[in-house]
Amino acid sequence: MNASQIVEAILFASDAPLKAEEIARADEGLDEDRVEEALETLRRHYDEAERAFQVVEVAEGYQLLTRPDFAPYLERFDTVPRPSRLSGPALETLAIVAYRQPIGRVEVEYIRGVSSSGVLRSLQDRALIEVVGRGEGLGRPLLYGTTARFLEHFGFSTLEELPRPDELPIVLRERIPLGDDDPDDEDPGLQPQLDLGGGEPADEGDGAEADGAGDVAVQDEAADLDEEVPAGESRG
Repeated sequence: MNASQIVEAILFASDAPLKAEEIARADEGLDEDRVEEALETLRRHYDEAERAFQVVEVAEGYQLLTRPDFAPYLERFDTVPRPSRLSGPALETLAIVAYRQPIGRVEVEYIRGVSSSGVLRSLQDRALIEVVGRGEGLGRPLLYGTTARFLEHFGFSTLEELPRPDELPIVLRERIPLGDDDPDDEDPGLQPQLDLGGGEPADEGDGAEADGAGDVAVQDEAADLDEEVPAGESRG
């Protein structure tokens, strides 16, 4: 078997992204360079043959995923895994953690203006955030950051691919709609309002955009769109 066949078999069987060095452990004749060459060969072959799947670089690794164009066909089958949906408060809290990490619960609550312990716990249960250290303040509070699962879920290769804060409202409208409220969220009726640069706590009943250069408001029209990013992708 050649390197491309071995790499293809590993990607097909894996349900999570794999780094080149991880794939190289499959055979003594493989190293990172040979794996990278095989991945490029597979990409070119899939594109030329117009295959329904592709090699995608995500979460600092590689994964075999169906192309987004085939989402309407996949959605008709209950046997195809469907992504879980995030509520508005969960999505808001996740955005704060992603842009301000490492960050503690108190600072998250200061930015949001509401209690966030349940939302943080829910995001941990979904493996989208994790404890990455402790702060220097009173009691050495836990600090949270995003995980590789976060990158995989939203289709990012690294955190550097996150949209700039001023682009976030457009991204949310186009790609990340709000789903059903999570039962662990304390404030399901809150219209998401982000002040990524800090500032006064948001008024729970105020839908106006917060002041500050780094402010990002999630617009109401985001509520009717699909949350998964990239849409329609599924493991091959």
